[in-house]
Amino acid sequence: MGNLFGRKKQSRVTEQDKAILQLKQQRDKLKQYQKRITQQLEREREIARQLLRDGRKERAKLLLKKKRYREQLLDKTENQITSLETMVQSIEFTQIEMKVIEGLKIGNECLNKMHQVMSIEEVERILDETQEAVDYQRQIDELLAGSFTQEDEDAILEELDAITQEQIELPAVPSEPLPEKIPEKVPVKARPRQAELVAAS
Repeated sequence: MGNLFGRKKQSRVTEQDKAILQLKQQRDKLKQYQKRITQQLEREREIARQLLRDGRKERAKLLLKKKRYREQLLDKTENQITSLETMVQSIEFTQIEMKVIEGLKIGNECLNKMHQVMSIEEVERILDETQEAVDYQRQIDELLAGSFTQEDEDAILEELDAITQEQIELPAVPSEPLPEKIPEKVPVKARPRQAELVAAS
């Protein structure tokens, strides 16, 4: 039961991530040291001024030598901070490059698998079969179109005309006289309208 709940999750933190973190921590420590030295330099300069006012020139000179040494340390610290930041940037960019290379590797493997499934020979075979089928159909079409003589063409046209005549043929006209139509009575409402029509004509 302890194994079921006590499994350790695999950490996503890589060695590069740890290295970047350590470099950034070191950079931050150097920046704090730099800030402390800068404050000391300002204090020592004020003390040197005070010593000169008090007439203690040798003591002020010694203090300024000490200050100069700290300034050199400050320059070295600045160079170290720059080196650390350059290193962090290089590692981060290399991580990005590694991810790009990994993506290219996966893509390349995928393409290779697809090419194995569909090789150039397979594509050529499919294209050849398709062309053969198209050529075969063309031959059939040519045979059908060219197998009729002029007599056959004339017979086909005659049959076509006959079918057309059958469709257009009208019914025979009856020979008996048509019955006369008895006029219907005009409704009362319609009579004035007819009178208007007669008058208008």
